[in-house]
Amino acid sequence: MTKFKLIKTGIIAAIFGVLCGVASCGNNKQQKQVYDTPKSGEIHISVDETFEPIIKEQIKVYQSSFPDAKIIAEYKSEADCFRDLQSDSTRMILVAKGLTKDESAYYESKLSFKPTWDILAFDAVSVVINVNSTDSVFTLAHLKSLLTGKDSSLQVVVDGNNATSTVRFLMDSLLKGETFGKNVMAAKGSKAVIDYVSKNKNAVGFVGSSWVGNDEDPEQAAYSKTIKFGLVECKNCEKNIFAKPSQATLSYGQYPLVRPLYFVLKENTTGLGTGFVNFMSLERGQLIFRRAYLVPARMYFGVRTSNIKEE
Repeated sequence: MTKFKLIKTGIIAAIFGVLCGVASCGNNKQQKQVYDTPKSGEIHISVDETFEPIIKEQIKVYQSSFPDAKIIAEYKSEADCFRDLQSDSTRMILVAKGLTKDESAYYESKLSFKPTWDILAFDAVSVVINVNSTDSVFTLAHLKSLLTGKDSSLQVVVDGNNATSTVRFLMDSLLKGETFGKNVMAAKGSKAVIDYVSKNKNAVGFVGSSWVGNDEDPEQAAYSKTIKFGLVECKNCEKNIFAKPSQATLSYGQYPLVRPLYFVLKENTTGLGTGFVNFMSLERGQLIFRRAYLVPARMYFGVRTSNIKEE
């Protein structure tokens, strides 16, 4: 082989090596995994539709505090949230129930670690009626008779079919094995329930208090012109008390239709999901729940009375 051919071959080999190195670097860049942190990155979460207004506020404040963090929330039925948790489409769900022992064991077998879950706040299933309705006081027995259709004097409206947390709550707490009557109709979401009741005098609806309990929200305050709360019998009270949902009636056990708001997180590192859960569990997040008229579960914000004497 001549000297010229040797030089030519060496140049070709060098160029080939450089090209391979560039391609290799490109592949490494493509394969490099970006990890999120408690204050940065992007995650997808699934949220029970009944908690949409309050979780939107939580995300809004969190992202304003940490601009590098992006939480993409999808609002859907409780059953769909749990289906998402089983897949890789979401890392965290916010729902009205925690995990059973069997469910925890299932996720541990798939993930090699146990998901964490706990209560963040307490919400009420509000009974809403048309502002012109004359039937505004309900015993639990009366609500059950309406839901089963034994009393068909009112059209009952719920937020969907048996896949929603509100429907599951009513089935577990009031129906207790019985089925819904023919007078029960399913609306497409909580807002649709409110809209239907606001236009129909002979209707009663069941929605989460996150949608109707905040008088400081302009949209929710406007509902007071078309709907009002039904008063529900207090079973734990010594006297015959009928209460509407509020922080006070929930805290003192006067309003019976109370349910928790849970987080379920499958994250074994300190990532954005952990950061968001910590935010909602500590003072700022708990105050947001309180401002939205839910009852914070992680922190107590009591009001202390004092005697002030003027001298």
